[in-house]
Amino acid sequence: MLTGELKNKIDGIWTTLWTEGSTNPLTNIEQVTYLLFIKGLDETELTKEADAELLGLEHKSIFPRDKPYIRWNIFKNLGDAEDMYNKMVQEVFPFIKDLGGKEDSAFSKYMKDAIFQINKPSTLQKVVATIDSIPMVDRDTKGDVYEYLLSKLSTSGTNGQFRTPRHIINMIIELMKPTPEDIVIDPAMGSAGFLVSASEYLRKNHADLFLQAGLKDHFHNNMFFGNDMDSTMLRIGAMNMMLHGVDSPNISYKDSLSQDNIEKDKYTLVLANPPFKGSLDYDSVSNDLLTIAKTKKTELLFLSLFLRILKPGGRAAVIVPDGVLFGGSNAHKTIRKEIVDNNKLEAVISVPSGVFKPYAGVSTAILIFTKTSSGGTDKVWFYDMKADGYSLDDKRTKIEANDISDIIERYHNRQKEADRKRSEQSFFVSHKEIVEQNYDLSINKYKEIEYEELKYESTTELMNKIKFIENDIQEGLQRLEELLNEKL
Repeated sequence: MLTGELKNKIDGIWTTLWTEGSTNPLTNIEQVTYLLFIKGLDETELTKEADAELLGLEHKSIFPRDKPYIRWNIFKNLGDAEDMYNKMVQEVFPFIKDLGGKEDSAFSKYMKDAIFQINKPSTLQKVVATIDSIPMVDRDTKGDVYEYLLSKLSTSGTNGQFRTPRHIINMIIELMKPTPEDIVIDPAMGSAGFLVSASEYLRKNHADLFLQAGLKDHFHNNMFFGNDMDSTMLRIGAMNMMLHGVDSPNISYKDSLSQDNIEKDKYTLVLANPPFKGSLDYDSVSNDLLTIAKTKKTELLFLSLFLRILKPGGRAAVIVPDGVLFGGSNAHKTIRKEIVDNNKLEAVISVPSGVFKPYAGVSTAILIFTKTSSGGTDKVWFYDMKADGYSLDDKRTKIEANDISDIIERYHNRQKEADRKRSEQSFFVSHKEIVEQNYDLSINKYKEIEYEELKYESTTELMNKIKFIENDIQEGLQRLEELLNEKL
């Protein structure tokens, strides 16, 4: 999340590009992303070189030794603006376009049409100087910048797009704990935030996978999948994954809901925050998705898709708008019934509406379920999330209140949750009760509110107090009048 000084720097870049002739917001977003990638690529390489030197290992650099200025730490210090511009257009940018290696890699596929469109040397020099001061360590900065700039567009949100905050993504990854054998997909990937976080979790918690040839190859080539219908996001996602050490992510330009997507029983883990609204070509929607729930609502169709593409035993953690939990249409009820009765619903985590501000104020929930195709829902764990460490207004400033660690702790120790009362922040609800409530999954349907009895004074006591106050006022007025008369 961009706040404070960092946000001001991005605003400064936006203003520089805008005032010096680049007035297409989407073009500006891409150009900033390319430069962030070039910077991050060098920083990642510097880290690898330092590690290799420390361990006494040989390191093969991705950069040509005869052109040191291609690296950011040299390029940024080129004093002549014309020289910097010419090297960018003629050598640096072509270098990053060819980085993907094989022609059919995700990176090469979506970078081949990329064009460098900062047209003034002086503008490039100013933007490079500002970007150099932006920290890239342990941050998905490119995606943050994209979404922040997207919020400035008049079309922002028309396709249901808004960025999932990084700490919410990380919480979901901690809840699901991806394994080295998983096959992970985000069918509406955006800037690939879920995939990046999953890859970082595996590096941190399963570092030994890189010592096993089969698992290492799986991690780089066959573990991560993502679809999107925005070519800009696909480029950003490809750069994002590459910077986070995934050599060949399987990123595709694809409408996940269309008839062209014939995938079935393929993935072991779905992580997604699919679009909640936007245009939908009903006639192009895959027929087998409509057999579960005949609807034009994308959030319901995506749930049908997740059930289709998961392998038996596969898991899903997805963000849905609150309407999915209690909507009264046949489609709403049907998809909830499908998840609860024919698969295994594990948890419903209610998320406060301010979490997605300033991009959207929608109330949401996280559904966690396992595909069984044969039932298995015994009881469902509910959690009422009240705070995520940030204020729930448009400013989203840091605060102390934060339920995230508590959610993770309780979810992974649900055996201790059985005796919790419905008045507490988390509790279980039986399958039987959910069925009796027409498959309503909203937490307020089951949460009990404890009311504190308030005792009020009797009317006689209140009247006596009023009379006392009235007498006091009259005495004060009389003294004031006497003082005024004495002066006259």
